[in-house]
Amino acid sequence: MWTFVMGDIHGGFKALQQCLQRSGFDYENDMLIQLGDVTDGYPQVYECVECLLKIRHLIALKGNHDDWFEDFIKTDLHPAFWNFGGKGTLVSYLENAGKKGLFRATGSGYKTSLEAADIPLTHQTFFAGQRLYYIDEQHRCFVHAGFNRYLPLDKQQPVDFYWDRNMWSEALHCHTYQRNRTTASDFFTGTDFKEVYIGHTPTTKLGTDKPLRALNILNMDTGAGHAGRLTIMNVDTKKYWQSDPLSQLHPKNYRDL
Repeated sequence: MWTFVMGDIHGGFKALQQCLQRSGFDYENDMLIQLGDVTDGYPQVYECVECLLKIRHLIALKGNHDDWFEDFIKTDLHPAFWNFGGKGTLVSYLENAGKKGLFRATGSGYKTSLEAADIPLTHQTFFAGQRLYYIDEQHRCFVHAGFNRYLPLDKQQPVDFYWDRNMWSEALHCHTYQRNRTTASDFFTGTDFKEVYIGHTPTTKLGTDKPLRALNILNMDTGAGHAGRLTIMNVDTKKYWQSDPLSQLHPKNYRDL
């Protein structure tokens, strides 16, 4: 059994299929640790969840976009008003519910024709079951965004696991400007993980659609929510595979609907 890690998917079902196929992923025997943000961006969130549910050994982490969608499932209202890529999620679930094209049901500005009851129970269970983080037997930590590097995990605020960008930006600074002077043990005073895998902050913002490493942190968000690629990596060998650019797989930008 191989263990793989995958970055933010953002509704890119075609990219998800390509990554699983190109890596030779075995749905029955291999493990996939998915770092969150399955939702928002491209219009096949429903298909992405259906695909992930077929993986026998799946560790699904909670992203900030997934947290918004779980709030919608609980309350029938979306806390971000379906902005920040949320319209791609609407397209996907409206079509599955037989409500294709029915975006606005009221004049409230953010209440749409999609209702929480339209979300299949298996999908509701999937989002409710996403973890804040995962630590494997080799003491590698997997988390969507980051955490406070000065505190142990049991002292963290839950929201930091899917929102915090400070850990990555500070690690990049140390890696760039203090190379050979800062080690992972110097950087982390609250934890001592062998490696930390994150998503949330696209590497495309730094001019690359490849995974990036700073100290012992590996950033797997290679821009699938925008025009970048989706990436899957074997965590033992560090070999990785990527999808085609999402802008080619889904030419229409659903963030601009």
